Amino acid sequence: MIRPQEIGYSDELLADGSVHRRYEDGREEWRRRADGTGRLVRWNDDRGGSGTDELLGGRVVKRTLADGTVTFARDIGYGRTVWGRGERVTVNRTSFGGRMGVLLAGLGGAGLVVTAAQLPPVSLTPEEEEELRQQARAQSSSAGDGGDGGDGWDADWDHGEDTWSDDDFG
Repeated sequence: MIRPQEIGYSDELLADGSVHRRYEDGREEWRRRADGTGRLVRWNDDRGGSGTDELLGGRVVKRTLADGTVTFARDIGYGRTVWGRGERVTVNRTSFGGRMGVLLAGLGGAGLVVTAAQLPPVSLTPEEEEELRQQARAQSSSAGDGGDGGDGWDADWDHGEDTWSDDDFG
């Protein structure tokens, strides 16, 4: 089991439909949806970084930096996302799920522990990525009524192009 560094963040919806994300370690990001599916977000930060976050199936997030570097994360529920090999967990303090996750961790008397099963993949082949994309599309289409398709990730997202929600790709 791994005890990761926890970094909280809060999101503010801006008038233009983008989101200003403030991390507790002082970093800031500006995020905007990049496609009609709600599964691709373009971002830039206050340190000159930029890239995209893509939600794949299996609650896996693919982060591609502007220089082409790719890292993966996994949404583990309650507003928490595990990055890399579990060294860091981002926690959405804006969402109800994130606040609930902090409360549950406090009731447990210990900090967050990440198990091997919760870790994101270190790397994926293009074929594995495409399989996860197809899985995500199937989950979205099986929801039909705008539900979450069974994985819980999209529950707070309105799939409209101009809306945002509390929980997006940790």
